[in-house]
Amino acid sequence: MQKMKTRRAAAKRFTVTGSGKIKRNKAYKSHILEKKSPKRKRNLRKATMMLAADKKRAIKCLPYA
Repeated sequence: MQKMKTRRAAAKRFTVTGSGKIKRNKAYKSHILEKKSPKRKRNLRKATMMLAADKKRAIKCLPYA
């Protein structure tokens, strides 16, 4: 029986925590940063947990999750 392959794009973007939640980085922080306030840019640096609706899709891409 073959092993399930991990989707490498998803593996580079998401990490699975010990409790099984999926951690992700926030979007909108790579360019056009001049018009964004320092507070907004600071909050975009922080990682956050993936919502349950999206988690189901991510688990299909990450068989070890």
